[in-house]
Amino acid sequence: MPLYECVFLVRQDVSGQAVDELIEQYTGVITEGGGEVGRTENWGLKTLSYRVNKNRKAHFALMDITSPAPAVQEMERQMRLNEDVLRTLTIKVEEHEEGPSVMKQKRDRDDRRRRERGEREEGEGGGEDRRDDRREERRERESA
Repeated sequence: MPLYECVFLVRQDVSGQAVDELIEQYTGVITEGGGEVGRTENWGLKTLSYRVNKNRKAHFALMDITSPAPAVQEMERQMRLNEDVLRTLTIKVEEHEEGPSVMKQKRDRDDRRRRERGEREEGEGGGEDRRDDRREERRERESA
């Protein structure tokens, strides 16, 4: 059976729980059509690069699908009919990625950087010492 990845955007005023319900609804459509949904990820509310139907933000969701084409077409048809779904993109892939998607990895990487930065600033206190050194140098130059 063909493999697909589907990413869809849901309006910003819809709750995260409602997005999970939409994922379950579309998973049901795929399973009724003889396919199965592997990994599903709710990427959360993100800012869009440009307005889409007067929305500045949207909930993003990803689904890995193994299904015959008619089931995917039915899912896409139902997405087009749903007023809460702003955009969809379904592509055929050779194989599904293992582990978390790039969007989830990015969030983990950003969180790790914040933790490291916080520990370094608390432990070393280097930022304030450098500022004090620069102030002293500036005062010495002005007085000379």
